[in-house]
Amino acid sequence: MQQSKEQRVHKVFEKISDNYDKMNSVISFQQHIKWRKDTMKRMNVKPGSKALDVCCGTGDWTIALAEAVGPSGEVTGLDFSQNMLNVGVEKVKKLGLKQVNLIHGNAMELPFPDNSFDYVTIGFGLRNVPDYLQVLKEMNRVLKPGGIAVCLETSQPTLIGYKQLYYFYFKFIMPLFGKLFAKSYQEYAWLNESARSFPGMKELARMFVTAGFKDVFYKPYSGGAAAVHIGNKK
Repeated sequence: MQQSKEQRVHKVFEKISDNYDKMNSVISFQQHIKWRKDTMKRMNVKPGSKALDVCCGTGDWTIALAEAVGPSGEVTGLDFSQNMLNVGVEKVKKLGLKQVNLIHGNAMELPFPDNSFDYVTIGFGLRNVPDYLQVLKEMNRVLKPGGIAVCLETSQPTLIGYKQLYYFYFKFIMPLFGKLFAKSYQEYAWLNESARSFPGMKELARMFVTAGFKDVFYKPYSGGAAAVHIGNKK
């Protein structure tokens, strides 16, 4: 019996949780840290704000948001892989961040009332959900009017030559790294599939508009290997 995308993704992340942070650094050559820093700078998160990090994984962006909102703010990280959350919980405990709450949940159906957060983020998680637009609509729903939604994700390079090199890396080199460093060839082969089928920057920007966002801005990183999309709730 064939697994659904949701079941398959859940199985992948439950398995790779222990090596996830190490592999992120290997796969992106630590560029993901620079991308997130630039994204946070553009967000200009206000102290005392309420933020939600969807598909938070092991909590790195959740922690960055917690440091930005400060002790008077509140950050919730949500993920459907309990193993990934367990890693995040240990990080949060170690840092003593009382303003962070990590919960088990599904991005397709966020367990929060309308208009709950000032900021909603999703980092390298949108490509793994069954329905991109549904998750963007949910992010819009739980945002307060005037709130900001942010997606940092792999993208589709357009430069001839670089594009082919990018796809070659994702198809052959990344799963090999997964095998060498995390004993997880099949899981990293799946991440190649999810990245390859993900919409390009312009298409994702249109999805943001369809989901109800205005003033949608996007910026490519590393020649389009990744991109940030930012939208405001009307």
